[in-house]
Amino acid sequence: MNDPRTRVLRLGALARVEGEAALHLRVQDGSVTETRLRIYEPPRFFEAFLIGRGHTEPPDITSRICGICPVAYQMSACQAIEKACGVTVDGPLSELRRLLYCGEWIESHALHVYLLHAPDFLGRADVLGLARDQRSAVERGLRIKQAGNAILEQLGGRPVHPVNIRVGGFYRTPAPAELRPLAERLRQAREDALETVRWVAAFEFPDAVCDHDLLALRDPGRYAIDSGTPAVMAAQKQGRALREFPVSNFEEHVREGQVPHSTARTATLDGRRFLTGPLARYAISGRWLHPAAAEAARDAGLGDPADGAVCDNPFRSIVVRAVEVVQAVEEALRIIDGYEPPPRPAVQVPPREAVGAGATEAPRGLLYHRYALAEDGTLTAARIIPPTAQNQTAVEEDVRRAVQARLDREGPAADDEELTRLCERAVRNHDPCISCAAHFLELTLDRT
Repeated sequence: MNDPRTRVLRLGALARVEGEAALHLRVQDGSVTETRLRIYEPPRFFEAFLIGRGHTEPPDITSRICGICPVAYQMSACQAIEKACGVTVDGPLSELRRLLYCGEWIESHALHVYLLHAPDFLGRADVLGLARDQRSAVERGLRIKQAGNAILEQLGGRPVHPVNIRVGGFYRTPAPAELRPLAERLRQAREDALETVRWVAAFEFPDAVCDHDLLALRDPGRYAIDSGTPAVMAAQKQGRALREFPVSNFEEHVREGQVPHSTARTATLDGRRFLTGPLARYAISGRWLHPAAAEAARDAGLGDPADGAVCDNPFRSIVVRAVEVVQAVEEALRIIDGYEPPPRPAVQVPPREAVGAGATEAPRGLLYHRYALAEDGTLTAARIIPPTAQNQTAVEEDVRRAVQARLDREGPAADDEELTRLCERAVRNHDPCISCAAHFLELTLDRT
């Protein structure tokens, strides 16, 4: 630091997020004047890899985009291909897909809550430090994650990059007896999930307000996970109006762009900054939570979802994720209890020349796929818009506000170490999957 008016802080690695990126923050005369989330990992080029492939291949190829949420990619890909081919997958096959998706929500949310984010609230550097004085809590989180992984392994063939999913359904469907052990694990996971909500609700949360537009799928009558119609809840200052548009019109509303400091695309929703993910889902679909999840939300101080409660503090997103674990466990138990094997493991999906789009709710938010097919099923175009890329601008704004609020607070001035921790927490609120977006290694803070 040669100039006392300018301070440059470099964080060699941002831990406890998936992928690689940097954060550049400039503070001048006590004001945050610039915030850049610089995702610098080389582009993944999956959309290019898909061109020329057959219409049955996207579920297997796109699942390799992410080892944490491969099911989200498989389900969105299947939806888009099936839509293009004019095929509907319903009944027991649709329920099995929803069960598989519940498994991914359970394991991914448990990973984030316990291993990645909770240390921020409890003053620990990582989960190993947390385990030294809260071993039972960490063990609880691992049990929940194992229950989710067991669903993925049973239905998908393995917990990472499942191999049993195909366009039209599955290669093999289970017998009822094969799902009973899952139900036994899930009943234990239900108690662990309810205790998780109580545990995280007791954390201390900084004051913050999220006033971004919110985007999530809406499926009236049930909490949207694997299907639904894109719905937008306007920012609080706009009156929280709700509107919908067809999945096929997604790219007319969500416009991607490129910024010089990131290899990931950014996005706007009808020209405005927006947020997708658990806060958006809770605001748009909270009234359809399972009664046990809704009660847990009320007890955790999130308001009554039946009355349209909205959680607008991004630091409390960890509580919403914990509630969603309860939801996913209850939904998985419901599906298993009512399961009847389908007459066949998949429906036929003959190719045709068409365009199809699909969207599902990945743990981090809405994931959109669109594919154009030639008459023989060869892919001629592909578009994938992951949630972290959609959230990038909102994350930058949340970081700016968090740092500005700390700078404005009376008392001792914040040093670089404190601001670094605050920036990391603000980013981890959104559980970014940076590899999906194109990846946090270096934080640069300029003070003038």
